[in-house]
Amino acid sequence: MGVFFLIVIIVIAVWVLASCVRIVPQAYAVILERLGAYQATWSTGIHFKVPFIERVARKVNLKEQVVDFPPQPVITKDNVTMQIDTVVFFQITDPKLYTYGVENPIMAIENLSATTLRNIIGDMELDETLTSRETINTKMRASLDEATDPWGIKVNRVELKNIIPPAAIQDAMEKQMKAERERREAILIAEGQKKSTILVAEGKKQSAILDAEAEKQAAILRAEAQKERMIKEAEGQAEAVLKVQNANAEGIRMIREAGADEAVLTLKSLEAFARAADGKATKIIIPSDIQGIAGLASSLKEIVTDPKAETDK
Repeated sequence: MGVFFLIVIIVIAVWVLASCVRIVPQAYAVILERLGAYQATWSTGIHFKVPFIERVARKVNLKEQVVDFPPQPVITKDNVTMQIDTVVFFQITDPKLYTYGVENPIMAIENLSATTLRNIIGDMELDETLTSRETINTKMRASLDEATDPWGIKVNRVELKNIIPPAAIQDAMEKQMKAERERREAILIAEGQKKSTILVAEGKKQSAILDAEAEKQAAILRAEAQKERMIKEAEGQAEAVLKVQNANAEGIRMIREAGADEAVLTLKSLEAFARAADGKATKIIIPSDIQGIAGLASSLKEIVTDPKAETDK
Protein backbone atom coordinates (compact mmCIF):
# COMPACT_ATOMS: atom_id res chain seq x y z
CA MET A 1 0.00 0.00 0.00
CA GLY A 2 2.81 2.39 0.79
CA VAL A 3 4.31 1.91 -2.68
CA PHE A 4 0.92 2.55 -4.29
CA PHE A 5 0.45 5.79 -2.43
CA LEU A 6 3.98 6.80 -3.35
CA ILE A 7 3.26 6.19 -7.04
CA VAL A 8 0.04 8.20 -6.80
CA ILE A 9 1.85 11.07 -5.15
CA ILE A 10 4.56 11.02 -7.81
CA VAL A 11 1.97 11.03 -10.60
CA ILE A 12 0.12 13.94 -9.02
CA ALA A 13 3.38 15.84 -8.57
CA VAL A 14 4.33 15.27 -12.20
CA TRP A 15 0.89 16.38 -13.34
CA VAL A 16 1.09 19.54 -11.21
CA LEU A 17 4.56 20.33 -12.48
CA ALA A 18 3.45 19.75 -16.07
CA SER A 19 0.48 22.09 -15.61
CA CYS A 20 2.86 24.76 -14.43
CA VAL A 21 4.71 24.75 -17.75
CA ARG A 22 3.06 26.58 -20.67
CA ILE A 23 4.37 27.06 -24.22
CA VAL A 24 2.86 30.05 -26.05
CA PRO A 25 2.83 29.64 -29.87
CA GLN A 26 3.56 32.36 -32.44
CA ALA A 27 0.92 35.13 -32.89
CA TYR A 28 -0.71 34.33 -29.55
CA ALA A 29 -0.57 35.81 -26.06
CA VAL A 30 -1.58 34.42 -22.66
CA ILE A 31 -3.06 36.42 -19.78
CA LEU A 32 -1.79 35.21 -16.39
CA GLU A 33 -3.71 35.89 -13.15
CA ARG A 34 -2.47 35.47 -9.57
CA LEU A 35 -5.19 34.92 -6.99
CA GLY A 36 -7.75 36.40 -9.43
CA ALA A 37 -5.76 39.54 -10.25
CA TYR A 38 -3.90 40.33 -13.48
CA GLN A 39 -0.28 39.24 -13.14
CA ALA A 40 1.40 39.26 -16.60
CA THR A 41 1.00 38.79 -20.32
CA TRP A 42 3.00 35.91 -21.74
CA SER A 43 4.32 36.24 -25.30
CA THR A 44 5.72 33.55 -27.58
CA GLY A 45 7.95 30.98 -25.80
CA ILE A 46 8.01 28.73 -22.72
CA HIS A 47 6.72 30.02 -19.36
CA PHE A 48 6.25 28.69 -15.80
CA LYS A 49 3.55 29.54 -13.25
CA VAL A 50 3.12 28.93 -9.56
CA PRO A 51 0.71 26.04 -9.02
CA PHE A 52 -2.61 26.69 -7.30
CA ILE A 53 -1.86 30.41 -7.03
CA GLU A 54 -1.48 31.51 -10.65
CA ARG A 55 -3.73 30.52 -13.53
CA VAL A 56 -4.10 31.25 -17.26
CA ALA A 57 -7.09 33.55 -17.65
CA ARG A 58 -7.27 33.71 -21.49
CA LYS A 59 -5.35 32.76 -24.58
CA VAL A 60 -5.60 35.65 -27.05
CA ASN A 61 -5.23 35.37 -30.83
CA LEU A 62 -3.14 38.28 -32.17
CA LYS A 63 -3.76 37.56 -35.86
CA GLU A 64 -5.99 39.80 -37.97
CA GLN A 65 -9.52 38.48 -37.80
CA VAL A 66 -12.56 38.88 -40.04
CA VAL A 67 -16.12 39.05 -38.80
CA ASP A 68 -19.08 38.98 -41.20
CA PHE A 69 -22.15 40.49 -39.55
CA PRO A 70 -25.68 39.70 -40.78
CA PRO A 71 -27.71 42.37 -42.65
CA GLN A 72 -28.94 45.26 -40.55
CA PRO A 73 -32.07 47.33 -41.35
CA VAL A 74 -31.22 50.99 -41.88
CA ILE A 75 -33.31 54.00 -42.96
CA THR A 76 -32.01 56.64 -45.36
CA LYS A 77 -32.63 60.38 -45.16
CA ASP A 78 -35.48 60.07 -47.70
CA ASN A 79 -37.17 57.33 -45.59
CA VAL A 80 -36.15 54.27 -47.59
CA THR A 81 -35.52 51.14 -45.51
CA MET A 82 -32.80 48.84 -46.77
CA GLN A 83 -30.71 45.93 -45.56
CA ILE A 84 -26.91 46.33 -45.29
CA ASP A 85 -24.43 43.75 -44.06
CA THR A 86 -20.87 44.62 -43.14
CA VAL A 87 -17.51 42.88 -42.90
CA VAL A 88 -15.07 44.07 -40.22
CA PHE A 89 -11.32 43.35 -40.27
CA PHE A 90 -9.77 43.84 -36.83
CA GLN A 91 -6.68 42.87 -34.84
CA ILE A 92 -6.05 42.66 -31.09
CA THR A 93 -3.21 44.99 -30.11
CA ASP A 94 -3.49 44.84 -26.29
CA PRO A 95 -4.39 41.39 -24.86
CA LYS A 96 -4.94 42.82 -21.36
CA LEU A 97 -7.50 45.42 -22.51
CA TYR A 98 -9.13 42.84 -24.76
CA THR A 99 -9.50 40.47 -21.79
CA TYR A 100 -10.75 42.95 -19.23
CA GLY A 101 -12.20 45.74 -21.39
CA VAL A 102 -15.50 44.25 -22.55
CA GLU A 103 -17.42 41.08 -21.79
CA ASN A 104 -18.03 39.93 -25.37
CA PRO A 105 -15.83 41.86 -27.81
CA ILE A 106 -17.34 40.39 -31.02
CA MET A 107 -20.91 41.15 -29.96
CA ALA A 108 -19.81 44.61 -28.89
CA ILE A 109 -18.26 45.27 -32.32
CA GLU A 110 -21.40 43.99 -34.05
CA ASN A 111 -23.72 46.27 -32.09
CA LEU A 112 -21.35 49.19 -32.47
CA SER A 113 -21.13 48.69 -36.26
CA ALA A 114 -24.93 48.52 -36.53
CA THR A 115 -25.50 51.77 -34.65
CA THR A 116 -22.69 53.53 -36.49
CA LEU A 117 -24.07 52.39 -39.84
CA ARG A 118 -27.55 53.68 -38.97
CA ASN A 119 -26.11 57.06 -38.01
CA ILE A 120 -24.16 57.40 -41.24
CA ILE A 121 -26.94 56.18 -43.56
CA GLY A 122 -29.49 58.37 -41.78
CA ASP A 123 -27.71 61.46 -43.12
CA MET A 124 -27.65 60.21 -46.73
CA GLU A 125 -30.31 59.76 -49.41
CA LEU A 126 -30.86 56.54 -51.35
CA ASP A 127 -28.91 57.49 -54.48
CA GLU A 128 -26.02 58.81 -52.43
CA THR A 129 -25.99 55.64 -50.32
CA LEU A 130 -25.76 53.42 -53.40
CA THR A 131 -22.85 55.41 -54.86
CA SER A 132 -20.86 56.20 -51.70
CA ARG A 133 -19.58 52.85 -50.51
CA GLU A 134 -16.04 54.12 -50.08
CA THR A 135 -17.18 57.11 -48.05
CA ILE A 136 -19.32 54.93 -45.78
CA ASN A 137 -16.46 52.44 -45.31
CA THR A 138 -14.05 55.20 -44.31
CA LYS A 139 -16.45 56.80 -41.83
CA MET A 140 -17.32 53.46 -40.23
CA ARG A 141 -13.68 52.40 -39.89
CA ALA A 142 -12.72 55.68 -38.22
CA SER A 143 -15.68 55.52 -35.81
CA LEU A 144 -15.20 51.84 -34.89
CA ASP A 145 -11.44 52.22 -34.50
CA GLU A 146 -11.90 55.08 -32.07
CA ALA A 147 -14.61 53.25 -30.10
CA THR A 148 -12.64 49.97 -29.80
CA ASP A 149 -9.37 51.54 -28.59
CA PRO A 150 -10.33 50.99 -24.89
CA TRP A 151 -10.87 47.31 -25.70
CA GLY A 152 -7.38 46.79 -27.16
CA ILE A 153 -8.79 46.27 -30.67
CA LYS A 154 -7.54 47.91 -33.86
CA VAL A 155 -10.12 48.07 -36.69
CA ASN A 156 -8.18 47.91 -39.96
CA ARG A 157 -10.97 47.88 -42.52
CA VAL A 158 -14.75 47.97 -42.80
CA GLU A 159 -16.51 46.92 -45.99
CA LEU A 160 -20.16 47.05 -46.98
CA LYS A 161 -20.81 43.60 -48.36
CA ASN A 162 -24.35 44.04 -49.69
CA ILE A 163 -26.80 46.92 -49.97
CA ILE A 164 -30.28 45.52 -50.50
CA PRO A 165 -33.01 48.13 -51.18
CA PRO A 166 -36.75 47.24 -51.10
CA ALA A 167 -38.23 45.26 -54.00
CA ALA A 168 -40.19 48.26 -55.31
CA ILE A 169 -37.05 50.37 -55.32
CA GLN A 170 -35.14 47.62 -57.09
CA ASP A 171 -37.85 47.37 -59.76
CA ALA A 172 -37.81 51.15 -60.28
CA MET A 173 -34.01 51.13 -60.48
CA GLU A 174 -34.09 48.34 -63.05
CA LYS A 175 -36.58 50.28 -65.17
CA GLN A 176 -34.45 53.38 -64.86
CA MET A 177 -31.36 51.45 -65.88
CA LYS A 178 -33.23 49.96 -68.84
CA ALA A 179 -34.36 53.40 -69.97
CA GLU A 180 -30.83 54.73 -69.57
CA ARG A 181 -29.42 51.86 -71.63
CA GLU A 182 -32.02 52.45 -74.36
CA ARG A 183 -31.16 56.16 -74.36
CA ARG A 184 -27.46 55.41 -74.69
CA GLU A 185 -28.20 52.93 -77.46
CA ALA A 186 -30.22 55.56 -79.35
CA ILE A 187 -27.42 58.07 -78.91
CA LEU A 188 -24.85 55.57 -80.16
CA ILE A 189 -27.02 54.74 -83.19
CA ALA A 190 -27.46 58.43 -83.98
CA GLU A 191 -23.74 59.03 -83.59
CA GLY A 192 -23.02 56.09 -85.87
CA GLN A 193 -25.41 57.37 -88.54
CA LYS A 194 -23.89 60.85 -88.26
CA LYS A 195 -20.38 59.52 -88.67
CA SER A 196 -21.50 57.33 -91.57
CA THR A 197 -23.08 60.33 -93.34
CA ILE A 198 -19.95 62.40 -92.76
CA LEU A 199 -17.75 59.62 -94.09
CA VAL A 200 -19.92 59.19 -97.20
CA ALA A 201 -19.81 62.96 -97.85
CA GLU A 202 -16.06 62.98 -97.33
CA GLY A 203 -15.75 60.05 -99.72
CA LYS A 204 -17.77 61.87 -102.40
CA LYS A 205 -15.72 65.00 -101.85
CA GLN A 206 -12.46 63.10 -102.21
CA SER A 207 -13.83 61.32 -105.29
CA ALA A 208 -14.79 64.65 -106.92
CA ILE A 209 -11.35 66.07 -106.08
CA LEU A 210 -9.64 63.03 -107.56
CA ASP A 211 -11.83 63.22 -110.71
CA ALA A 212 -10.96 66.91 -111.12
CA GLU A 213 -7.29 66.17 -110.63
CA ALA A 214 -7.48 63.36 -113.16
CA GLU A 215 -9.25 65.60 -115.70
CA LYS A 216 -6.67 68.32 -115.10
CA GLN A 217 -3.81 65.88 -115.67
CA ALA A 218 -5.54 64.53 -118.80
CA ALA A 219 -5.98 68.07 -120.19
CA ILE A 220 -2.34 68.83 -119.45
CA LEU A 221 -1.26 65.63 -121.17
CA ARG A 222 -3.49 66.38 -124.21
CA ALA A 223 -2.03 69.89 -124.47
CA GLU A 224 1.48 68.49 -124.17
CA ALA A 225 0.70 65.95 -126.90
CA GLN A 226 -0.76 68.68 -129.18
CA LYS A 227 2.29 70.83 -128.52
CA GLU A 228 4.63 67.96 -129.34
CA ARG A 229 2.67 67.18 -132.52
CA MET A 230 2.81 70.79 -133.73
CA ILE A 231 6.52 70.96 -132.94
CA LYS A 232 7.12 67.76 -134.89
CA GLU A 233 5.07 69.05 -137.87
CA ALA A 234 6.95 72.37 -137.84
CA GLU A 235 10.24 70.55 -137.63
CA GLY A 236 9.16 68.33 -140.54
CA GLN A 237 8.13 71.29 -142.68
CA ALA A 238 11.37 73.10 -141.85
CA GLU A 239 13.33 70.02 -142.75
CA ALA A 240 11.41 69.69 -146.08
CA VAL A 241 12.08 73.34 -146.95
CA LEU A 242 15.72 72.87 -146.03
CA LYS A 243 15.96 69.85 -148.27
CA VAL A 244 14.32 71.72 -151.16
CA GLN A 245 16.72 74.61 -150.69
CA ASN A 246 19.62 72.20 -150.54
CA ALA A 247 18.40 70.51 -153.71
CA ASN A 248 18.10 73.84 -155.51
CA ALA A 249 21.52 74.86 -154.32
CA GLU A 250 22.90 71.54 -155.46
CA GLY A 251 21.29 72.02 -158.91
CA ILE A 252 22.78 75.48 -159.28
CA ARG A 253 26.13 74.15 -158.23
CA MET A 254 25.96 71.37 -160.81
CA ILE A 255 24.95 73.85 -163.55
CA ARG A 256 27.89 76.04 -162.71
CA GLU A 257 30.21 73.09 -162.67
CA ALA A 258 28.86 72.03 -166.11
CA GLY A 259 29.87 75.47 -167.50
CA ALA A 260 26.38 76.65 -168.50
CA ASP A 261 26.36 79.97 -170.45
CA GLU A 262 24.07 82.95 -170.05
CA ALA A 263 21.50 81.57 -172.46
CA VAL A 264 20.97 78.43 -170.36
CA LEU A 265 20.57 80.49 -167.23
CA THR A 266 18.06 82.73 -168.98
CA LEU A 267 16.14 79.66 -170.12
CA LYS A 268 15.97 78.37 -166.61
CA SER A 269 14.63 81.72 -165.51
CA LEU A 270 11.89 81.49 -168.13
CA GLU A 271 10.93 78.06 -166.88
CA ALA A 272 10.68 79.40 -163.34
CA PHE A 273 8.63 82.34 -164.64
CA ALA A 274 6.29 79.97 -166.45
CA ARG A 275 5.75 77.95 -163.30
CA ALA A 276 5.05 81.11 -161.34
CA ALA A 277 2.45 82.22 -163.91
CA ASP A 278 0.53 78.94 -164.04
CA GLY A 279 -2.60 80.63 -162.74
CA LYS A 280 -2.34 79.57 -159.12
CA ALA A 281 -0.33 82.58 -157.88
CA THR A 282 -2.24 85.68 -156.82
CA LYS A 283 0.73 88.03 -157.43
CA ILE A 284 3.39 87.85 -160.21
CA ILE A 285 6.64 89.81 -160.10
CA ILE A 286 8.01 90.59 -163.62
CA PRO A 287 11.78 91.09 -163.76
CA SER A 288 13.15 94.35 -165.25
CA ASP A 289 15.05 92.63 -168.07
CA ILE A 290 11.92 90.95 -169.47
CA GLN A 291 12.58 92.45 -172.93
CA GLY A 292 15.98 90.85 -173.11
CA ILE A 293 14.50 87.61 -172.06
CA ALA A 294 11.77 87.93 -174.70
CA GLY A 295 14.38 88.66 -177.38
CA LEU A 296 16.32 85.64 -176.33
CA ALA A 297 13.18 83.59 -176.56
CA SER A 298 12.53 84.83 -180.12
CA SER A 299 16.07 83.98 -181.14
CA LEU A 300 15.73 80.52 -179.75
CA LYS A 301 12.48 80.12 -181.62
CA GLU A 302 14.10 81.08 -184.90
CA ILE A 303 16.95 78.70 -184.33
CA VAL A 304 14.49 75.95 -183.65
CA THR A 305 12.17 76.73 -186.61
CA ASP A 306 14.91 77.32 -189.29
CA PRO A 307 15.87 73.73 -189.78
CA LYS A 308 12.23 72.89 -190.37
CA ALA A 309 11.93 75.60 -193.09
CA GLU A 310 15.04 74.37 -194.86
CA THR A 311 13.64 70.91 -194.83
CA ASP A 312 10.44 72.09 -196.46
CA LYS A 313 12.39 73.75 -199.22
